[in-house]
Amino acid sequence: MPIRSSFDSLPTFSLHPDQFQILHSAQCFREQLLDAIKNAKQRIYLTALYLENDEAGREVLSAVYQAKQQNPNLDIAICVDWHRAQRGLIGADKSTGNAAFYQEYAKRYEHKISVYGIPVRNREVFGVLHLKGFIIDDTVIYSGASLNNIYLHYQERYRFDRYHVIENPSLANSMTDFIRQKMIDHPAVHDLSQTTLPTTKELRATIKRFRLSLSKATYSVTHEAIEKNQVAITPLLGVGKRNNKLNQTIVQLLASAQQEIYLCTPYFNPPKTVIREVKRAIKRGVKVHIIIGDKTANDFYISPEQPFKVIGGLPYLYEITLRRFARANESYIQSGDLSIHLWKHDTNSYHLKGIWIDRQAMLLTGNNINPRAWTLDLENGLFIQDPKGLLEEKFNAEFDNILTHTKRVESYRQLESIRHYPTRVKRLLRRVIRTRADRLLKRIL
Repeated sequence: MPIRSSFDSLPTFSLHPDQFQILHSAQCFREQLLDAIKNAKQRIYLTALYLENDEAGREVLSAVYQAKQQNPNLDIAICVDWHRAQRGLIGADKSTGNAAFYQEYAKRYEHKISVYGIPVRNREVFGVLHLKGFIIDDTVIYSGASLNNIYLHYQERYRFDRYHVIENPSLANSMTDFIRQKMIDHPAVHDLSQTTLPTTKELRATIKRFRLSLSKATYSVTHEAIEKNQVAITPLLGVGKRNNKLNQTIVQLLASAQQEIYLCTPYFNPPKTVIREVKRAIKRGVKVHIIIGDKTANDFYISPEQPFKVIGGLPYLYEITLRRFARANESYIQSGDLSIHLWKHDTNSYHLKGIWIDRQAMLLTGNNINPRAWTLDLENGLFIQDPKGLLEEKFNAEFDNILTHTKRVESYRQLESIRHYPTRVKRLLRRVIRTRADRLLKRIL
C-alpha cells in the first residue's frame, strides 16, 4: 500500500521545503534557541521534561526573563514535568529540585514568568511529561532534548539529539493552543515559580481527571490543501494504551514500508508490536536500518573505574535485549536486509528518536519507541508526508551526519554477553533476570 494512501484521512498543514531546516549539532541547537528567544516578538513557549539549574539552564531562563523585561507583553509559558522539577538527579543527593531555581528567578525580576509543572500521573515512575517543542513566534524548534549542560553542549560533553526548525504559523498556533487549553488551563497544573504549592497527594484526584482529559485530547488541525511544491505536516499526540494516535501511526508507518526503514531509538527495548512489524518488513524485502546508542553512549552508563550504582545496570540490560534480537535475526544481518548501527563518539551520549520510511514519510518525535513511551508518558510527534521527496536531500544530510559516529554490527557476536560484564553488573543482572524483574524494569524505564 502506498504511504500516502495509508494516511489520507489525517488532517495536515501545508509546508514549503524552505520553511524546514535541520540542525546537525547540539551547539547549533543552543545558538538557534537562544537567538530565537532574544528576538521574540509575540510568544515564547518552551516544553521539555526539565529545565535544569546548571549553566545552560540558567542561560536559557535568563534569556527568557530578559526578553520578558524588554517586552512585558510577550506571551511566555514554560512547561516541565511536575515530579521531575521537584527532585534531584537520579543517584544524586536529595534536593528540592529545579522548582527552587524557578522561584529564585521569579523574585529577581519585575515581570514574572510562569514555569508550569505538568503532572501526567500521580507518581513519576508511571508517567511524565515527554512532550517536545519550543515555539517562538511562528517558529517551532522541535527536538527530543531537554534543557541542561549536556543537551545544549555547554561544556565538553554533549548528548546527541535531532534538531528541526519549522517556520509555520498554523503549526505553531496548534501547538501553543494545546499547551494553553489542554494543559496549563487544567486545575491539576500549577506554577512552580510560586513558593506555595499543593502536594501531589492533595492533587491526586485532579491529576487522575487530567490524565483522562489528555487521553482524549488532540492537536487542532485545520486541513490545508497541499500544493505540488509542498509537503504535509501533522502534529500527533499520544498517551496511554488506548486510542493512542502516535503509537498507531508508528505501527502504520512500519507496516506501510516497501523499500526502506530508518529507525532511531536511544535504548533498544521496542514494544512487541514494533518488533513484529520490523520482522514483517524484512520478510517482504524492506531494508531495515536500526540506529541506536552503544551501551557506553547511554544516559545511565557508568564506566567500570567509577563507583557503581544500580541504575548503571540499565545500559547492559538493553544490550542483552539487543544481542538476543541480533542473534534471532543473524541471517538478515548477514544478507544485509537488517543493518544495526551502534553510535559512539568519545564519552558523549545518544538520544535520537524517529522513523524515516521509503524516503517519503518522516516521524519526528521524542518517543523512545519503548514500552514506557507506549503506555505511560505523554508524547507527541510531527508526521511529515513527502511523496515527491522534496526534503530528501535534507534528510540524507541529517542521516549522513548521524551515521558518522556509528559502527555497523556485522554479527551478534560483536555484542558483549553477560559473562563479559564487570563483576558487579554481572551479579546485578543475573539476580534481576532470575527474579524476572527485568520485565518490569523494561516497562517503566
